[in-house]
Amino acid sequence: QTALSCACQRGHESIVQLLLETDGIDIDSKDKHDRTPLSYAAESGHEAVVKLLLESGEVDVD
Repeated sequence: QTALSCACQRGHESIVQLLLETDGIDIDSKDKHDRTPLSYAAESGHEAVVKLLLESGEVDVD
């Protein structure tokens, strides 16, 4: 699991924002279970984090 996935799963908005501003971050990275940061945030109910990811314009929602 990446740092971004962990932050999304735990709802750490400020860390997610910081990571999204970092060059080279793969916003759609998948872990060994094929889960993405967006899926972790959504499943955990972290609406603000989901919004941050979607507003980045870089998330593949398919």
